[in-house]
Amino acid sequence: MFNLKGKTALITGGSRGIGRNVAVCLAQAGADIVLWGRDRKALAETVTEVENYGVKASVD
Repeated sequence: MFNLKGKTALITGGSRGIGRNVAVCLAQAGADIVLWGRDRKALAETVTEVENYGVKASVD
């Protein structure tokens, strides 16, 4: 995999599906994640999952 440490990714539709999977993959590569989406509860779950990889995650 590639190294994205120090980079920030903005993910739209990050609450489920492809957006959520992209957020997780980018977090595994070291990118901090900013999520946008309609389902705040599901976004919070994605934030929790992403933070398990030691990166910052937030919902905007």
